[in-house]
Amino acid sequence: MGARMGGLGVLAGIAALAALGAGQTAVVAAPGDPGTPRYQAGSDGIGDDYFPLTGNGGIDVTHYDLELRYTPPDPAPAPREGTLEATATLDLTPTQDLHQFNLDLRGLTATSVRVGRKPMAFSQVENELVVTPRPKLKTGRAVEVVVEYGGTTIRPTDIEGALYGWVTTRDGAIVVSEPDGSATWFPVNDHPRDKATYSFDITVPDGLVAVANGDLVGERSAGGWTTWSWDAPDQMAAYLATASVGNFELREYAAPNGLPIIDAIDRDLPATADDGLTQQGEMIVFFESLFGPYPFTSYGAIVDDDSVGYALETQTRPVYSRVANEGTVAHELAHQWFGNAVSPHRWQDIWLNEGWATYDSWLWTEHDGGSTAQARFNAVMNRPATSSFWNLEIADPGPFGLFAGAVYDRGAATLHALRVKIGDEAFFETAREWVTRYDDSTATTEDFEALAEEISGQDLDAFFDVWLHTPTKPTSW
Repeated sequence: MGARMGGLGVLAGIAALAALGAGQTAVVAAPGDPGTPRYQAGSDGIGDDYFPLTGNGGIDVTHYDLELRYTPPDPAPAPREGTLEATATLDLTPTQDLHQFNLDLRGLTATSVRVGRKPMAFSQVENELVVTPRPKLKTGRAVEVVVEYGGTTIRPTDIEGALYGWVTTRDGAIVVSEPDGSATWFPVNDHPRDKATYSFDITVPDGLVAVANGDLVGERSAGGWTTWSWDAPDQMAAYLATASVGNFELREYAAPNGLPIIDAIDRDLPATADDGLTQQGEMIVFFESLFGPYPFTSYGAIVDDDSVGYALETQTRPVYSRVANEGTVAHELAHQWFGNAVSPHRWQDIWLNEGWATYDSWLWTEHDGGSTAQARFNAVMNRPATSSFWNLEIADPGPFGLFAGAVYDRGAATLHALRVKIGDEAFFETAREWVTRYDDSTATTEDFEALAEEISGQDLDAFFDVWLHTPTKPTSW
């Protein structure tokens, strides 16, 4: 996440914590086990201890095609409610024999479900869409699942009161879904472990612009409505998808390396709101020199006149609330390598997103003539040992600590300390290999620790124990 640090919160948390352990991935019986049914129900959660009801067991979604028709709210100041009519087409492969499977969906109502073009029985319970396919689904046999759904869009909030998901605005919507807000706008396997490709057809009243991930592939108008078509051909975690709608001006250009960039800037913002975007191209080239090629087909930004109050690294096109400043722009760009190309396998691994993005913004600032990374490290270490800042185990911050300041700043300090310990050559080789090895996938803190030891040739157990697993200020390592 962008410069939020404690703002976005931990979402569906209270209910999730109350249900801890209730949604673990179903165990698949070996064929022929006596007394065990061959077909089972996919679990209602993917097995993340922090959010047991996010994601779903027994399925692998490979592509989402989202057709969204959105009517923004009337101009009246409040309440802000829009209307969404939508069809989601999912290419889905069962990972076990299923007589039932779930998708995450909340706040909207499904009106029909088809599996393999045939209408299927379904129900909705709390945050789950439960589908009962007939014939039953066999492991490895891909099917197309089509869900028609819709309803009133509002302004969902997490348990900290922060806006997230499909947030209705006066002139459209801003869509920022970390970690599980995607379920507020489409039926989804809402966990980073199940990445997929996406395509979007977003129909809005003429004069508004709809902006999503990836490449702009079409725009057509008819009958007072305009459909904006976007294609995101790279693997993407659901929380990184966006379909923001507003009074945007699209600005298209290229980075020095030829990468296409599309920025969407709200016309109602002051001219200075997007000043921080002027160096995006140079930042891309700089980060490529450290971490390898930019991992996606395009880049850009969405700067909206909204009130969510934070930035988010939505894949290929980060979202900025009201202003995009240079440090935050560097942070969100760095996430494209750290968090987007390689995503957290469990939400407790989020320091690998935020620590890296924060440290990379330090590196950019130093490269651009500002404070050095060492100076920023020193500022972190100057915090007294009695500060509550140090009272967090950043490799396991708990669902209420995902966006705590220490996850960002102590995470970045951990990386700088590692760089000093193993040297620049091994440190940057570790960073590049991390992206190469786990691109389009997810990884854990343990994976990172093992990789750093592999490349440096050093035993780093004590180092990582002090920096990542001990909720006190490091004094020696």
